Amino acid sequence: MIYVHLINNDYRYEVNELIRVFYFNEEIVFLDDLKDYSEGFLIVVGLKDVLSFTKVYKDNELLCEIQIEIKSINIGDHDIEKRRKVGIIQSLYDALDNLSTVKAPWGVLTGVRPAKIVHKLMDKGYDHKEILNILKGGYRLYDEKAKLLIDVAQKQRKHIYPIDENRFSLYVAIPFCPTRCLYCSFPAVGIGKYGHLVDEYTEKLIYELDMIGELTDSKHISTVYIGGGTPTAIPCKNLQKIIHAIYRNFGRENIQEFTVEAGRPDTIDEEILKMLKENGINRISINPQTMNDETLKLIGRHHKAKDIVDVYYLAKKIGFSIINMDLIVGLPSEGTKEIRTTLKEIEKLNPENLTVHTLAVKRASRFKNVIDQYDIKEQNVIYEMLKEIKAFTEKMNLEPYYLYRQKQILGNFENVGYAKKDKECIYNIKMMEEKETVLAAGMGAISKIYFPKEDRIERVPNVKSLNEYLTRVHEMVERKKVHLT
Repeated sequence: MIYVHLINNDYRYEVNELIRVFYFNEEIVFLDDLKDYSEGFLIVVGLKDVLSFTKVYKDNELLCEIQIEIKSINIGDHDIEKRRKVGIIQSLYDALDNLSTVKAPWGVLTGVRPAKIVHKLMDKGYDHKEILNILKGGYRLYDEKAKLLIDVAQKQRKHIYPIDENRFSLYVAIPFCPTRCLYCSFPAVGIGKYGHLVDEYTEKLIYELDMIGELTDSKHISTVYIGGGTPTAIPCKNLQKIIHAIYRNFGRENIQEFTVEAGRPDTIDEEILKMLKENGINRISINPQTMNDETLKLIGRHHKAKDIVDVYYLAKKIGFSIINMDLIVGLPSEGTKEIRTTLKEIEKLNPENLTVHTLAVKRASRFKNVIDQYDIKEQNVIYEMLKEIKAFTEKMNLEPYYLYRQKQILGNFENVGYAKKDKECIYNIKMMEEKETVLAAGMGAISKIYFPKEDRIERVPNVKSLNEYLTRVHEMVERKKVHLT
């Protein structure tokens, strides 16, 4: 157990999140009064005059003390409250970095979208050298992570700017899956149990798309992404109806990029691939996660690595020019040997996109409740696996183009999307950097409506229950209407 006491600040959330980076599984208890502390591990974080400070005790013995002058902090922003906040977290980071064996390569950053910081600095006119110094000094990033962020942001800007308040992207959720993977935390349902509702879901989803079409009559679409769940788990005719509804409402010629997550090879056949190709889908995902059969079985996938290879070559034969493949680093029982096997097989396929996720242990996943039953590798092993992937992507001319982080992510690392030159997924960039409205339809889908004058996002969620979505779809439309009219 870790006790925490705050002095002259209320940054409880930020302090809690950073402590969890270093002490992943420890219970954290905040004390309002130090009289309640008697023994154990205690962290005191505070402000005093022009200083931020952190003191760490164990059984009343002072282990470490860090003080930082607020005026010395350079984050490219002169707002005193922001500098106080960063000063607090800097002192805490420096203290824990001295005491813990865990490394925190992302410094004081615990948010999902760290590239936003770089975009703001670029917007202010800071050059790459200045931004690098701010990331490494002000935010405590390791050199490799700071350089990665700058590279990613630079590649994104042509797809983000100039900002157009009347431009939007569309996300469509198909929540059905053949089985639920061990690590999955997405709103999804088994098609075996809920397959009888696919036709009704298709009908209600198309109604929502029709209403979004009316609400966006004066706006113009840029990209479309059909995700899940596993969109290809539903019958081909249902998926085609949904695609036709999108074209009817927003115009086939207006869509710059149209992605469908084909995802799992056990849901893909020649019929569905030909239908997607004939309907103008120009980007699909075929996601192995791993090319090791034993791991596939362990995580709840009912297919083999060979099935992934066969489906990939079929998609190429049919004519798909951009195929993404997802990998997960840190799956149960996998280490550097297993990731090398996966990369060797992926090299033969040579996909245009590769998205690399570091396993995150989410509360909504089955994995959260059974993690103790599995062999999960330590931070240094995860790091070595990511090094293998970095070398692989450089060899394959795959460049990083988007990046995000998650809570409870193993080793305090990140998820990175790589692409061959000019093959980036534009939707992923727009969705991640939040400089364009993304309207979302379907169960569990979350619209993010962007207000550029205030640089503000309004999240508008749909319900996560299938039955509730089917009976409350009119309400899902009204929720969006509030912000769009």
